[in-house]
Formats: sequence, structure tokens, C-alpha cells
Amino acid sequence: MKKYFAILLLAVVSLGANAQFEKGTHYTEASVSGFGIGVKDNKFNIGIGASQGYFVANGWMLLGRMGYQYNGFHSALVQGGFRYSFQKFGLNLGAGIQYEHRGADYIQLCHQVGYTFYLNHWISLEPALYCDLALNDVKYGTSAGLKIGIGLYYGKKDIKKVFK
Repeated sequence: MKKYFAILLLAVVSLGANAQFEKGTHYTEASVSGFGIGVKDNKFNIGIGASQGYFVANGWMLLGRMGYQYNGFHSALVQGGFRYSFQKFGLNLGAGIQYEHRGADYIQLCHQVGYTFYLNHWISLEPALYCDLALNDVKYGTSAGLKIGIGLYYGKKDIKKVFK
């Protein structure tokens, strides 16, 4: 019963918050990812990452990401792309290209479907499903999984309020 109450409370809080998808808004995220599968094997993997974004138009964000992942071996990744956020629903769709180094080098097309739960006007909880499709070695370089992040949305006005 407590689980259902917590989910209902989170839904109500996220619906009441104002979305920050306007042009000029900045975005910073820290996330835990992995919990996923590879095409070749189903080894446990976990990763951490940080993203920085900027809304170039209402709903459209340019996004950069750096991360580290462990799947029996260490890997580092750098990603660039974009994300579109549907303000009415909280749903977001992302795509980009990623370079991953884990012994071998992989160039991957990245796809993501996520949801934004606003905890207040600036802070959000953002679960997402992702698929990184390797262009140079599909069998060993492709992976899919779950990412859970905490996002911070802020504009010039918000920064001025903090430093007053």
C-alpha cells in the first residue's frame, strides 16, 4: 500500500510542477545507468554519467554527455546529440552519436525514451530506456538498458536569484 501511495504522490507532484522546456533554459544531469544487456552476453553492467544541455528552441535541447561504465571491463564514453521534450506529457525522446572505448573503440547511434517527473520547478527525476547501436561492431558493441537521472533545469533568471 505504501508503494502505491508513493507513486501517486510522485505523480501529483510532477503534474503540479511547471515544465522548464523554454528556449534559453540550461540543463544539468547526473545519472546511474546500465542494469541492461548486451547483444553478445547478459553480463551485469553499471555506469555513471553527467550531462549538460541547452534548449535551443522550445522543447529542443542540444545535449552532451560523458560517462563511465563497468561490465567486467572498464569503458569511457562521450556522447553528443539532441532531445525533444513534450511539455504536456513529460515524455522525452533523444538521439545522438557516441564514442565508447572499452578495449576496442565503438561508434554508436544512441536512442533514448524517457519521462520527466518534476519534484519542484527546477529538479526532476528522469528514468529512461536507451539503446546504443554500434556501427562498427554490432555484435559486441551494442547495448540497451535503463538510466535513472536527477536533472536540474535553470535559466539566467534562476541563476540571478541564487546569487542575490
